[in-house]
Amino acid sequence: MKKLKYALFTGCTAKQSTPEQMMSTMAVAKKLNIELIELTEASCCGASHLQDYDDFLSLVLNARNIAYAEKHGLTMVTICNTCQLNTAMTKHRLDKNPELKAKVNDKLAEVGLEYKGTSNVIHFLYAIIDDFGLDKIKEMVVKPLSQFNIAPFYGCHNIRPSELHDESHKQKENPYNPTSLDDLIIACGGKNVDYEEKNKCCGFHVELQAPHTAAVLTGTAIAGATDNNADMMVTPCPLCHLKLDTQTKSASEAIGREVSLPVLHMQQMIGLALGCSAAELGLKHHVTEINFI
Repeated sequence: MKKLKYALFTGCTAKQSTPEQMMSTMAVAKKLNIELIELTEASCCGASHLQDYDDFLSLVLNARNIAYAEKHGLTMVTICNTCQLNTAMTKHRLDKNPELKAKVNDKLAEVGLEYKGTSNVIHFLYAIIDDFGLDKIKEMVVKPLSQFNIAPFYGCHNIRPSELHDESHKQKENPYNPTSLDDLIIACGGKNVDYEEKNKCCGFHVELQAPHTAAVLTGTAIAGATDNNADMMVTPCPLCHLKLDTQTKSASEAIGREVSLPVLHMQQMIGLALGCSAAELGLKHHVTEINFI
């Protein structure tokens, strides 16, 4: 099999708030013989907040990031749902609007860059499923997670809007009934837990405007997984991880019951199945204790 190679857009969170996600990403890539070239020049995607303040600036910012991937001649891989949304949305808009693309490139020319539209943008979840293959993951599992009921938490931004998702990824997800993360859990030997909240919002992006609503969303998600006998949750998004892992006290107060579950990054789950150590995967960095390793 030809070695897979990508330009890695880390975003902000994996380098600051969730360093264990970056650790586990690199550990899993090493196990799978995937080469990740980190785009060290890249900057924040705007986090779906800059977009509300200055739409054009957000386009320039994300086009600049993609241009760095284009310089490498590689597909850009993201490890954050919100980074995926904002970067892929920029590509979608610029590729379909030559006039807007020209305006953006006028600004990029000031720093010696040009957005061409030659690099695709995909989430690491789909790089593993579409390019590497779930069958190969199954073959490489050395520690099947067969003793665990694992609740997938997809979040919003990686599967919606469906039009944007379908442009970026080979596997077409039903935004109301996604299966990719479930399939990955099964490939790792785990038992996937189906529950109503698995593809709903974690509450991260409404935290500042409506903290109670955010806490209710977080608490409801954890409660839904718990009530369906989950031993843990797993998510491909570090922002969802922050809410589900660190905000259990406010979430419990908001829904009137105590809720708390271990929450793994997608990469940590894969790493465990592939035989990575707890230290390699950064399991000690979690707020909600990981006590089953």
